[in-house]
Amino acid sequence: MTNLTLVGIYGGTFDPIHFGHLRVAEELLNDIAFSRFFFVPAGMPRLRDIPFASKTQRARMVELAIQDNPGFLLDNREIKREGVSKTVETLREYRSEYGGDVALCLIIGADTFLKIHQWYDWHEVFELCHVIIVNRPGSLLIKHKQDLPEEIQQACASRWTTYSVSLTNQPYGLIYAAATTLLDISATQIRAMVAVKKSIRYLLPDVVSDYIKTHQLYTGEYEFKNAGQHCG
Repeated sequence: MTNLTLVGIYGGTFDPIHFGHLRVAEELLNDIAFSRFFFVPAGMPRLRDIPFASKTQRARMVELAIQDNPGFLLDNREIKREGVSKTVETLREYRSEYGGDVALCLIIGADTFLKIHQWYDWHEVFELCHVIIVNRPGSLLIKHKQDLPEEIQQACASRWTTYSVSLTNQPYGLIYAAATTLLDISATQIRAMVAVKKSIRYLLPDVVSDYIKTHQLYTGEYEFKNAGQHCG
């Protein structure tokens, strides 16, 4: 089976979305022949702190950030789903919708991949999609497989590919490490700057910055009320 259509699935809390997220997506879209590229804001993350902005606010910020790029699409399925977000459930839905004639590609950061063995039904992920690993600030691209947790090494030993074109040869099961530009921007940094009334200009799109100001997101009071809340 060759030359399958590629569909990109870029999940995250996007609390808020910023140029680090957008630059990674733009480079992947340019370098890999995706027919569709979805941003999927998480609803209630299982292994991360509760997001500061609401589900609808985070989705709206993504919508604003990508509105001028015809290659990007917003998928609200996780924010509409009740309960804790599970990536495997989203991938099952995509696979059901697209069938076996499409190669699904889940885009995650290197830091997230190091914890993939903590995900719900994580082995099934590789039976539903390819995994594309990208840089994140403070986390180097994975180069030494022996540094991965043993459980991940064993599950992924035969899945690595050095060529993105290989992703079109089968609908799921491969891991590709993409060399994307590393912008040292984080949502945590942006929230902290807003809380102390520092400028966040040039860290994220102006329309997102304006939305944050209009809705008074990430202010000192907002951060205080939400501090210390975690998901299980």
